[in-house]
Amino acid sequence: MFEPVTVKHTSPLSPEQVKQYEEDGYLVIRNGCSNDLIEAFNSHIYTIRSTEKLPDWAHPRKGHEISDKDRFSVRLFNPHLHDGFSLQMMKLPIIRDTLAQLLGDEAVGIQSMYFYKSPGSPGQAAHQDYYYIDNKPNTLTAAWIAMEDVDEENGCLWVIPGSHKEGLLPHGRVKDVSEHEAWTDETEGADLSKQIPVVMKSGDIVFFHNLLIHSSRKNRTDDRWRRSYVCHYIRHDSTIEREDLKNKISLS
Repeated sequence: MFEPVTVKHTSPLSPEQVKQYEEDGYLVIRNGCSNDLIEAFNSHIYTIRSTEKLPDWAHPRKGHEISDKDRFSVRLFNPHLHDGFSLQMMKLPIIRDTLAQLLGDEAVGIQSMYFYKSPGSPGQAAHQDYYYIDNKPNTLTAAWIAMEDVDEENGCLWVIPGSHKEGLLPHGRVKDVSEHEAWTDETEGADLSKQIPVVMKSGDIVFFHNLLIHSSRKNRTDDRWRRSYVCHYIRHDSTIEREDLKNKISLS
């Protein structure tokens, strides 16, 4: 059984921010990462994917020849399991301490993804993370770090505030494949007219509940990317059903 290491936490959130998260299901922490850290991590990931002989864990399409497009468009999945810098980004003190406040106890990391979202690439249809990651008790929480400025044009997140209170909705096939990736699933029965954009500056971090309905749209720009580093966490005493996510990462 995982035994968390006791660390001394700060309390980055005010009572008003905690209440806002409970009501809306998400909360943006402005300037959670410094510009220097963002630039260094982006450069680090670029170097990994630029290497002539990529390590297997960083290969965009295993078993296929690497194209220049794939190098910088296919997401990097679970880099924290293989790369020290990615692991430390998962364990940022601001993330660790915010999660401790929101969950009431120590959190552990279970998944990481570095998204490129190149110009013209599709978004992901409205969904709830719990649909993909079952855990008991349900404490799954995401921390989404903007690795550059994100807005409606280059494919920012869209959320339905308060939708986490509706429970898990049915999910079905994606309806608009011109806007969204076809291989994912989409929530059914949600009022998508209530979606609002989450516009963020480089270094901002948005935390959101696993039942919050969220999506992204196509990157409509010709020359702007929408890179992000997204990690999922659970409270240390929660259990994961998926075999590939059972490795709990201490944040201390």
